Amino acid sequence: MQEMKEITKNLFIGSQEDYENDVKHKEGWFVIHACKEPYHRQALGYTGRAASKSHPEYLIARRPGRLILNLIDADTSAFIPSEVIDAAIAAIDENIPHNKVLVHCNQGMSRSATIGLLYLHHAGIIPTADFTLAEEEYRKLYPLYAPSRGLRSFAQMNWRKYKK
Repeated sequence: MQEMKEITKNLFIGSQEDYENDVKHKEGWFVIHACKEPYHRQALGYTGRAASKSHPEYLIARRPGRLILNLIDADTSAFIPSEVIDAAIAAIDENIPHNKVLVHCNQGMSRSATIGLLYLHHAGIIPTADFTLAEEEYRKLYPLYAPSRGLRSFAQMNWRKYKK
């Protein structure tokens, strides 16, 4: 199992295992939990299939030093709320100057890796307008990148939106 990887200064992409074993309870880190299970569920305390859509933190829960996203590894981009990805990009921008930032999902391959790709585009580190070329470039930095169909489709459809 590959450990979390720094894809640009202070920005790390990884898995739930990386968070639990390497980052949890450490000072100087801001964590983006890019997975509904178990973090969003724990933060809101729901036991059913999903949080109530009327809950004020239905999509995004903010806690000191953490952003907790209600994000699943969907097969269609219809289930990827842009507000969730926007909040992740904004949180990275806000925290990266003075903290190490870990974006993680369960396996570190799809949700967190896609947010990492979009952030590098947003920051001008992967500036190309060609999404397929960008993915090739990103795989050199983060070989574990293997997005679900839904996340890849979301990133491709919104590629221009995330360019600074």
